[in-house]
Amino acid sequence: MTDPDEAGPDETKNRRRASRAAGPAGDTVEAATVQVPVPVPSRPAARAPRPLGPPPRRRPNARQTAVVAGSAGLAATIVLGGLVTALAVQHRHADATQRRDQRFVDTAVQTVLNMYTYTPDTIDEQVNRFVAGTSGPLRDTMAANAENLKAILRETKHSSEAVINAAALERIDDIAGNASVLVAMRATATDVDGVNKPSQPYALRLIVHEDDAGNMTAYDLKWPDGSS
Repeated sequence: MTDPDEAGPDETKNRRRASRAAGPAGDTVEAATVQVPVPVPSRPAARAPRPLGPPPRRRPNARQTAVVAGSAGLAATIVLGGLVTALAVQHRHADATQRRDQRFVDTAVQTVLNMYTYTPDTIDEQVNRFVAGTSGPLRDTMAANAENLKAILRETKHSSEAVINAAALERIDDIAGNASVLVAMRATATDVDGVNKPSQPYALRLIVHEDDAGNMTAYDLKWPDGSS
């Protein structure tokens, strides 16, 4: 075996040549570049842009909403009740006024019927009824002449029947408590032989008075032209 220290220059050259890296002779060996990933610090995710317009409404409180709705309903009920009451009072007042107006007219009509309707057998009764339904100046006049009127009607033995054609309230004086009523009527007289005379038309203006107790009487009697 050959001693390494005694090896010749050729052997030494061969050993050195054998220790080279594989590859063609004379090629330049480039160093390999290795890229090591560097961790990048994470950034917070970008927020989506807010939509334009008013902010979203908060969810209403159900209890508070119920209280408000109940209060509004109660207020509406009170207002409605007040309106119904006012209408009822107004309606009653209108009915009372209408009934009072009709009483004025009815009193005037009954006065005319008592004055123009009689028979020989009912003269006293009819004259007394007529006088009892009067007041003021008309009563003064009729009461003073009642007995003379009865005597004249008994002597003639005539009968009379009145028919009302129309009656209307003309005006009311609330201060004096008087109302003017126009009455249109026809009176048919019958003589002692029972023969009917042609009926006569009459138009009268009666002043009806209402006293403090609400009683109504014929206060005065005028013709439509205003004469007594």
